[in-house]
Amino acid sequence: MPMKSTPFRFIAVLALAILAATRTFAAEPAIIAKARARLGSDAVLDALKSVHYVGTLTVKDAADPKKVVTQSIEIYLQKPARQRIEVTSADSRDVSVLDGYDAWQRTTDLKTKQWRQSVFSAVQIKGLRSDVWENLSYFRGIEKVGGWVKDFGPATVDGIACQKLGFYHSEALVYFRYIDVTTGRLVMTGTDDNATREEGEVFSGGIRFPRTMTITRKDGGKTLIQTITFEKVTVNETFPDSLFATPLATVN
Repeated sequence: MPMKSTPFRFIAVLALAILAATRTFAAEPAIIAKARARLGSDAVLDALKSVHYVGTLTVKDAADPKKVVTQSIEIYLQKPARQRIEVTSADSRDVSVLDGYDAWQRTTDLKTKQWRQSVFSAVQIKGLRSDVWENLSYFRGIEKVGGWVKDFGPATVDGIACQKLGFYHSEALVYFRYIDVTTGRLVMTGTDDNATREEGEVFSGGIRFPRTMTITRKDGGKTLIQTITFEKVTVNETFPDSLFATPLATVN
């Protein structure tokens, strides 16, 4: 027997429809155009299909400056939802990959050739997909992947007058970005407990990329600082499917 609808249910559905329409058709904050213009022209940014980064990753404990680990890092990003990150030291190699709705990680001991492999959960995959969008879409078009932008207004970061924007992939998955209102430069991404700051410049394919990215994470009273220094950035390479395919895990 069909369930009768109630006025209360109708109001709830109507409220959700209005909310979705508001998110979809809300005017884009003007600061986004300024931030994009600083990085490259709309034509160049919209034509971007892939980015390939090569560099070094340095990890240090803020409480003990002597604890420093330096590794090589290589990052592949490809629209719409592919990512491969390789981190290699003298002893190990860690590879994590997103391929659409599949994601996996393999860590190999380079001395013994032993490895362990795991797959990511659905929640982790959603986060990885949003990472790819954030890195390749340059602040525009989040509504096409079911998200929305919220303008939080003025904020000051590192003594710089910024505008704070929230890029919502869901209520629980948000990228807070602080953009210099004068220059359009991205000053910080994240929160006080997990912040990313960019410095320097590398130009490739008509796009301005950061030379370094510094991620500061606070967890349980401990602060870790990760710095990625990019030595080479290449845009619009064509990557083979095999770069993202899940490897067989039958033999170790």
